[in-house]
Amino acid sequence: MNAKELRNAYVDFFKKRGHAYIPSASLIPENDPTVLFTTAGMHPLVPYLMGEKHPAGKRLVNYQKCIRTGDIDDIGDSTHLTFFEMLGNWSLGDYFKEGSIKMSYDLLTEVLKIKPDNLAVTAFEGNENAPKDMETYNAWKKLGFRDDQIFFYGMEDNWWGPAGLTGPCGPDTEIFYDDGRKKCGPKCGPACKCGKYVEIWNNVFMEYNKKEDGSYVPLSQQNVDTGMGLERVLAMMNGVKSAYDTELFIPTIKEIERLSGQKYEDNVRAFRIIADHLRSATFLLGDDRGVAPSKMDQGYVLRRLIRRASRYMRKLGIEGCRMVNISKIIVEQYSDVFPELERNKEFIYSNLAAEEEKFNKTLDRGLRIADRMFEELGNSKTLDSEHAFRLYDTFGFPIELTKELADERGVSVDIKGFEERFKEHQEKSRAGAEQKFKGGLADSSDDTVKLHTATHLLNAALRQVLSADIMQKGSNITPERLRFDFNFDRKMTPEEIQKVSDIVNDAIKRNIDVVCEEIPYEEARRSGAIGVFEGKYQDIVKVYTIEGVSKEMCGGPHVSNTGDIGGFKIQKEESSAAGVRRIKAVVGKF
Repeated sequence: MNAKELRNAYVDFFKKRGHAYIPSASLIPENDPTVLFTTAGMHPLVPYLMGEKHPAGKRLVNYQKCIRTGDIDDIGDSTHLTFFEMLGNWSLGDYFKEGSIKMSYDLLTEVLKIKPDNLAVTAFEGNENAPKDMETYNAWKKLGFRDDQIFFYGMEDNWWGPAGLTGPCGPDTEIFYDDGRKKCGPKCGPACKCGKYVEIWNNVFMEYNKKEDGSYVPLSQQNVDTGMGLERVLAMMNGVKSAYDTELFIPTIKEIERLSGQKYEDNVRAFRIIADHLRSATFLLGDDRGVAPSKMDQGYVLRRLIRRASRYMRKLGIEGCRMVNISKIIVEQYSDVFPELERNKEFIYSNLAAEEEKFNKTLDRGLRIADRMFEELGNSKTLDSEHAFRLYDTFGFPIELTKELADERGVSVDIKGFEERFKEHQEKSRAGAEQKFKGGLADSSDDTVKLHTATHLLNAALRQVLSADIMQKGSNITPERLRFDFNFDRKMTPEEIQKVSDIVNDAIKRNIDVVCEEIPYEEARRSGAIGVFEGKYQDIVKVYTIEGVSKEMCGGPHVSNTGDIGGFKIQKEESSAAGVRRIKAVVGKF
């Protein structure tokens, strides 16, 4: 089974069971200030899991593009990936535990042809907040699972959420592939790290609402959220040990062999880092809300991926700027599934080439700085951790390269001190890149909703003052302020900023009703409703109309009347990236 067959088999299975297919959302979360990237299929669905009505109904299925950056430094082993696809199906207040488990079992055994004896599952063991999940246990028993195939674990392993300090949460059941080898010991089970059990699916049962006082109360709407990693399952289905041994990576690896003149099996880690990072970079650049390399937020992570790939390409002896060669293979490979890559390929290639060239110059400069550092050591025979980490953090030198340079000069490096600094840096990076949703539209607070509606007014005003071609390129909302990115190639004048602000405030003063309707996508386009990108929307969409001002396709939520916003003030207008400007603004009584 290849990747396309696996995607189609999964979606078709659930469509036959009443699920509506929804397209993959952007890798850049819309209006969520607390996470840099879409990290799971459920991420774009948080408002609907919290009770908002989804236009496509109560049963949904898709394959979602995802980026997780907390383990970038672990890339190169057989399991970690930065970019991956998550197969998922959801029940929004429809079927629950038994129905979800039965469908998962049927897909695994009837469609993917996995023998029941090769499956093991987990369930929540219970604590003072929630009872032992016997409903899940009984559902698996009903399907013929033996007690030695069902394992109970605590909240660390078998509980999801809430997304923030409060909100929907609940137990889950994880499904594992058992490779049949002998257990490593009496306590060996799915939680063991020996490799006997490989997780392939997670079904989350959201049945509780965690309150501010720490108590858990039953939800009025019980949801199911599931996630299956396409790459991991594909490897398992094809009997290979790693996703890097599947069709998804083989063409890229062959191109790296051609460019370097070296063999994959002799340089496994370097090949995997290059293949993973350039696949991730290609998808980030090719997203319809794609970002360019920069010093902040998603752009910083993108730059780190590109530069790390560049280092390892040099290590393999690949000279000059060759990333585009590899990226073209990825675009060709994925464009039938994710057409935005073909649509945005020139943006991908130009940014990759520019960043690679820039880093090659930075690396050369870093080598000169390193030479000076070693010269200034004098009689000392150790390069301290501060200088070693500066070479890593400022010039992108891996500690291995610094150590090689030191060895050539008969000098040692304070590796222990470097590792301490690196660990501190890594923890900060993970906290910034992978924190859970604690605010933004996930909490639907009054302030957040006002700011969200204000972005619609701002977008309309910018199109009126600057150009009808203005489109949203990013939006980040906290309960305190909005941040709105849009395509424009110069700094706005003070007069333009004032005019935009006046248009928004005029719409607020006119107390215009905000009207929501659910209509077919094509009808919405014909009616003049604008959308953030092409190809993102499902067949039925929500359109929010502010009569005479704005008409946009959007998931919501919004205020019911513009007067509820109170007032609008632009605090700053600045550059965000090449050809992209950024406005920061607040709402309220001024």
